[in-house]
Amino acid sequence: MKEGKMKNVLTYFLAVMMIAGMIGGSCVRSSSGAGKNFPSDTTGTAILTFRASEHDFGKVKAGEKVGCIFSYTNTGDADLVITSASASCGCTVPKYDKKPVPPGGTGTMEVIFDTSGREGIQTKTVVVQSNAENNLVILRIIADINETGR
Repeated sequence: MKEGKMKNVLTYFLAVMMIAGMIGGSCVRSSSGAGKNFPSDTTGTAILTFRASEHDFGKVKAGEKVGCIFSYTNTGDADLVITSASASCGCTVPKYDKKPVPPGGTGTMEVIFDTSGREGIQTKTVVVQSNAENNLVILRIIADINETGR
């Protein structure tokens, strides 16, 4: 290619790129509604603080389903998101809210224990995972299971 023609092609290319950049820049989506299900503050640290990490049901009649609620607070300075709660046994089922908890906010985790097929003192655990500084927390439930519940 001749130098003059090459200069014209380069000028044309740069002009097209500038126009494309202006058009693309005007189509930027507003982020005002974005991120509703994600932590809003990623600069701080969430801290998951349970009021109690253990619950003792005491004596329980065999075959009963018993439950308790573990309360927690986000004592950090960023949104807290619990990502999972896994029980040590299929007889224990944790339920929790998956929405972010803001700093100072509270939440609960319900744990249901099915005593069917169990007897004597039973200890079950629930491992709670989150985005908190203490990203693994272990909750424990205990029950003394017998035929009469006394």
